[in-house]
Amino acid sequence: MKKPPRDEESIQLDQFLKLIGVVSTGGQAKVLIQAGEVLLNDQVETRRRKKLFPGDVVEIEGEQYIVTTDEELDGEETELSADP
Repeated sequence: MKKPPRDEESIQLDQFLKLIGVVSTGGQAKVLIQAGEVLLNDQVETRRRKKLFPGDVVEIEGEQYIVTTDEELDGEETELSADP
């Protein structure tokens, strides 16, 4: 049986957009998300606090970002990051 991801392995959509540099403020993230311009796993996502987990794919203006953990990238940390 597959275990659900731990909370520390998640990040909110608005925080993720700031992390990858698409927006610089939470207000900008809110506008972009509520305008329906963000896709999560090929579906329009309008919930700015939607939790993202490793393996999720976020698309903004045709650019795709894969949610990963630093552990997946270098085998050390467990912080979430973006892999374009």
